[in-house]
Amino acid sequence: MWQRASALYIALFLLYFLVRLMLDAPPDHLAWKAWVADTPVWIASALFFLALLVHAWIGVRDVILDYVKPPVLRLTALALFFLLANALWLASILMSVK
Repeated sequence: MWQRASALYIALFLLYFLVRLMLDAPPDHLAWKAWVADTPVWIASALFFLALLVHAWIGVRDVILDYVKPPVLRLTALALFFLLANALWLASILMSVK
């Protein structure tokens, strides 16, 4: 259910993003940064990245659970490699916008 809901939000956000760029693309870097820093766009972008993390997390978790059998390797792969690395990357992106 979560993966389907996140896929729907990702698709809707990307559709909005592409339509927005086709109709009224920001002309320069300052306009682009101002548009992304606008509160509704910032929240929608943050939700997009959260949905992307949830979607990817569920997919990778299923693959790891199917193919990695030792519990210690499963825990390492799930907790440290994927979740922590992506969460830190996302936090650095969101904090640099505002």
